[in-house]
Amino acid sequence: MARTDDALYQPSDEEPFMNDKQRSYFRAKLIAWKADILREARETLEALQEENTNHADLADRASSETDRAIRQRKLISKIDAAMQRIEDGTYGFCEETGEPISLKRLDARPIATLSIEAQERHERREKVYRDE
Repeated sequence: MARTDDALYQPSDEEPFMNDKQRSYFRAKLIAWKADILREARETLEALQEENTNHADLADRASSETDRAIRQRKLISKIDAAMQRIEDGTYGFCEETGEPISLKRLDARPIATLSIEAQERHERREKVYRDE
């Protein structure tokens, strides 16, 4: 079980980037997020199995739940990839520039692979391609 001081820990720019404490913090955050997704998927499946009275509505709901399940699988894949980056020491560094991704960004989106600046450049390029 985590000690009380670990439960209150927040990564800080005042400490070395991606030190052991920060890696442990983000690993725990990713594990908890994945567990929540899996629990939610299990609950949804159980609800669908119990709810078979109105077949038309059930078919519509099953279709939307399938779309949601696909998004959840993609998210789990991104979480697993982030966990792998923690293990291989590349977690927290921008895939494009190699620079550290801000701790605030990682805290808000622990699967981030790009710094905010690189993400904005990426989105601008995508918009240009969409507008053409």
